[in-house]
Amino acid sequence: MTLDLAIRLTAAMMAAAFVQQSAEHLRPAARGAERALFVPRLLLSLLLLVATALGAPPPVLLLALIANHLFILPFFNGPYNGGADRMSLLILLCLTAATLLPEARWREAAFAYLAMQLLLSYGVAGAVKIANPAWRDGRALRDVFLFSAYPAGENIRRLAERPRLLWAAGWAVMLFELAFPLAILSRPALVVALALAALFHLANACLFGLNRFFWIWLCAYPSILWLQERVIG
Repeated sequence: MTLDLAIRLTAAMMAAAFVQQSAEHLRPAARGAERALFVPRLLLSLLLLVATALGAPPPVLLLALIANHLFILPFFNGPYNGGADRMSLLILLCLTAATLLPEARWREAAFAYLAMQLLLSYGVAGAVKIANPAWRDGRALRDVFLFSAYPAGENIRRLAERPRLLWAAGWAVMLFELAFPLAILSRPALVVALALAALFHLANACLFGLNRFFWIWLCAYPSILWLQERVIG
């Protein structure tokens, strides 16, 4: 995969994810100020999606999206949707740098930084979980299903009554996240790891309603596929 193709794929996927994110804020109950921030984001994202389908992502649209994002952050007192919003801004900034920087090696470094952050997002998450006794004995997942506001339905909360299943699921998640960075050493392993990671995010979207994580994390996948081919081949 060439750098240009990886950048185009990332830009198109990010624009589609931003359209989905923006649409959530245009519901009838949305405040006027909220709409004033997300209507431009929606329009810019649609323009970026069309422009990227025709060629390279225009830097002016990426810069406009950055400016829009900087207005959104203080409106919500920071990245209100947590990791999904942080990843959104990270992809946008790395993509803009990979498009605007004057030298090829700098553009590659900016895009490689996105790939490395994606690797770390899984590896660090696994390390943090396995260091937590509540994750190792299954209590963490049980408490999520039992007490948190995340489960998408009351019937899903009944999974809290299956401690052995949650213990096995917790360990499966931790071991997968810890092993994920090693997948970059092999192309087939990386493809399988990304497919499993996508299924993991899809499960989180279905079980907990974390739909933003699914779309925005997938946007970074072209960067790691490019990096693996660029560095290891």
